[in-house]
Amino acid sequence: MLRKKNNSNNSSTGDDVFSSLLSSNDRDYLLSPAGNQVKVSDLKGKVVGLFFAANWYLPCRSFTPVLVGVYEQLRRQKIGFEIIFVSSDENSDAFNHYRATMPWLAIPFSDLDSKRALNRMFDIEGIPCLVILQPNDNVVDKTLRDGVELIYRYGVRAFPFTEKRLKELEKEEKEKHENQTITNLLTSPDRDYLLAHPTTKQVTVASLVGKTVGLYFSAEWCLPCHKFTPKLISIYHKIRQMFIDDMDKNFEIVFVSSDRTQGAFASYFDTMPWLALPFGDSTIKNLMKYFDVQGIPCLVIIGPDGKTLTKQGRSLVNLYREKAYPFTKTQLKVLEKQMDEEAKSLPRYKSHARHRHELTLVSEGTGGGPFICCDCEEQGSGWAYQCLECGYEVHPKCVEPVKLGTD
Repeated sequence: MLRKKNNSNNSSTGDDVFSSLLSSNDRDYLLSPAGNQVKVSDLKGKVVGLFFAANWYLPCRSFTPVLVGVYEQLRRQKIGFEIIFVSSDENSDAFNHYRATMPWLAIPFSDLDSKRALNRMFDIEGIPCLVILQPNDNVVDKTLRDGVELIYRYGVRAFPFTEKRLKELEKEEKEKHENQTITNLLTSPDRDYLLAHPTTKQVTVASLVGKTVGLYFSAEWCLPCHKFTPKLISIYHKIRQMFIDDMDKNFEIVFVSSDRTQGAFASYFDTMPWLALPFGDSTIKNLMKYFDVQGIPCLVIIGPDGKTLTKQGRSLVNLYREKAYPFTKTQLKVLEKQMDEEAKSLPRYKSHARHRHELTLVSEGTGGGPFICCDCEEQGSGWAYQCLECGYEVHPKCVEPVKLGTD
């Protein structure tokens, strides 16, 4: 997580190192949000985040408001923290448009050499990327490259992004998960119930104790959610029908909404046969952070003991359908073995109508792994047909009559 950065002069002050990183022969300043010049030397003694991003890339635009919230909260506390935007935008108009959403500093768009040098220095392979520079005894001698993940997971609590602080947070998180119950996950000080159908009906959270519970993070505005929800509804009914005589003691799903309005939530929830947290409930944001949900739809499975079985419920449902239940390691090992046996009957090479190159059958052990199917656009893992030239990847069932792990 933390990497040492070799400095040629260990006696250099933080001011000197920041100047060498963030200025050039022609420039010793950065741009403020208002377009004013701010001396690089003003950063001395501060924790600095280099924000590599671009206006044209949606994940960057999605992360920026999250980072703005953390930045402004730290600034209100008068904590020594600053962010510098390192743009990958294609033109100055895009740069200025994107920078207008940011309350921090930026390297001028025209300084291409400095931006390229920083990208090379920190081995930036993808955006958004938040690199944290840590002043330690006035010497910048450490960098942390996974600031985006840490902001999503911990928010302001990650500051000052030191190894000591991150170990403290990891310990706290471990203790929370060890003490996790379905009750402390889904209740709040003023609410001990969930919504059922009709929406005026309430079901106590306590009624879920002892069940396998799926937390379904989704939203009406999300296109992938619209594709996955009908499939999940079908699987939900099939799993429940396995225990028709003892239905209430086995499996339930709780909708955790990211909808933007009460009306959107209500109309979307009305299509679902399961329970839901109330719209806008504070528990929703807590769960998003707790399970590090960075994209929807997402299905987190909680076991009968209240502990997390997997955060990959969506992929498992796509892969194994109702056979994934009860989502335990033992059940998944059985299914993986079955899939490996079925894969032996598949041809090693296959053509696909929507792709010009030949596809090769791969597994996790031969270059495969978690992927989004380019045909049905759903998650998958394990066996796949993959184009070794360009990375095009599809489920075997999307090109082959044999449906692995399904009926």
